[in-house]
Amino acid sequence: MGRGPRYRVPFRRRREGKTNYRKRFKLVISGKPRLVVRITNEYVTVQVVEARIEGDRVIAAAHSRELIKHYGWLGDGNNTSAAYLTGLLAGYRARLKGVEEAVLDIGLRTPVKGARVFAALKGALDAGLSIPHSEEILPGDERIRGEHIAGYASKLRGEDEEAYKRQFSRYLARGLSPEDLPSHFDEVASRIKGEYGAKLTLARKEV
Repeated sequence: MGRGPRYRVPFRRRREGKTNYRKRFKLVISGKPRLVVRITNEYVTVQVVEARIEGDRVIAAAHSRELIKHYGWLGDGNNTSAAYLTGLLAGYRARLKGVEEAVLDIGLRTPVKGARVFAALKGALDAGLSIPHSEEILPGDERIRGEHIAGYASKLRGEDEEAYKRQFSRYLARGLSPEDLPSHFDEVASRIKGEYGAKLTLARKEV
């Protein structure tokens, strides 16, 4: 820890490793809302946040638990597919509130090509938000749909049925065969797009 008469104690959230204030400053001075993506061991949260003097204001938000409760999602709540769907949901909700562009805020996470935070970004982009990004950091459609999981599950099932049941016990307990994850993803994505596509169309007519 630093010492001496010129040493200044860092802000509490910096000391706790929760906020990089230099990075946050750059995001805030853009003048655009932030697409804040946070991932825990179980879920994904995506918020569109506006910085104000009195504190951040959440304009729109989505949580991967909603995918389970309202859209019939049977996959994991924090995988790449769930991150995309949560970003898609948050993006549509932000557009309904009049937000058309934002900047990505991934917090203290190290940016890695194809990471789940960028799957959430792709979902928001597909919802119609304009967010500065490089196309090469986004995960491919086959990964977002869970084709890699389905392929591995099919291979494992053919080699070792018991290992297959152990590894994919959570999927099977929910009534989803992991081999069917891509088609299940398509169904849930279609439900979200159908619901919010209709809402956006109605909002445009009212304007």
